[in-house]
Amino acid sequence: MNPHRNRRITVAAAAAVVLAFTGAACSDDGGGGGGGDDKITVGIKFDQPGLGLKTPDGKYTGFDVDVATYVAKELGHDPSDIVWKEAKSADRETLLQRGDVDFIAATYSINEKRQEKVDFAGPYLLAHQDVLIRADDNTITKPTDLNNKKLCSVTGSTSAQNVKTKIAPNAQLQEYGGYSECLTGLENGVIDALTTDDSILAGFAAQPEFKGKFKLGGFKLSNENYGIGVQKGSELKDQINKALEKMVADGSWQAAVDKNLGPAGYQNEPAPKIGVIVQ
Repeated sequence: MNPHRNRRITVAAAAAVVLAFTGAACSDDGGGGGGGDDKITVGIKFDQPGLGLKTPDGKYTGFDVDVATYVAKELGHDPSDIVWKEAKSADRETLLQRGDVDFIAATYSINEKRQEKVDFAGPYLLAHQDVLIRADDNTITKPTDLNNKKLCSVTGSTSAQNVKTKIAPNAQLQEYGGYSECLTGLENGVIDALTTDDSILAGFAAQPEFKGKFKLGGFKLSNENYGIGVQKGSELKDQINKALEKMVADGSWQAAVDKNLGPAGYQNEPAPKIGVIVQ
């Protein structure tokens, strides 16, 4: 009815397309010139010491943070260009699909179900599922001992379900919103064991406030291939893979492992080959 109004909408839509394209071009910039307001948004965990942690003073620390910072640098972004966004386990695919983040480095295990929704660069770390128990607990010495135990994991994580399906069908699953909540439950005796990747558990066990309270079970219950999540079909995947290869080659990868996970005595696997998923 109103041709002028229709024209205004068309012009606005065209402008939006141009802006979106320009933004994508900035995000996919593979080299230099990443200063100023050329922001990149990266999803990490905020509650995983040694991997992805937002400290009380507003800093971000951990192995995933160091990997993401290195990758962003190779994509042309200074550390000051990075906008860190919390990527909880249950929210990661949604954040990528909506375009809320450019990429996610958040102890994000590559699996077929997730690959239907997002793409992965990497893997950049091979971890193994394990359990954390109280240091004085002698009732859990092998995986099947988890039967009839209260087993905690985080909503959206596959770890607890993996145990119940394959190892201890009578385990009593308890899903909490974050690892820190599981840890409090474990410390208070409400939970018998916390299960997730050994790298994550080592990060927690190494914290000063938990010294001597917990121990790793030492069960290699699965292989967890950590990848960097990107939107389906994103050109960033190949660029991030090149950055990860460079990080391993120049020694920065091992230095980041030693700095963040070494204090817990974590024995890391060698850096995985890009594109090779260990089953």
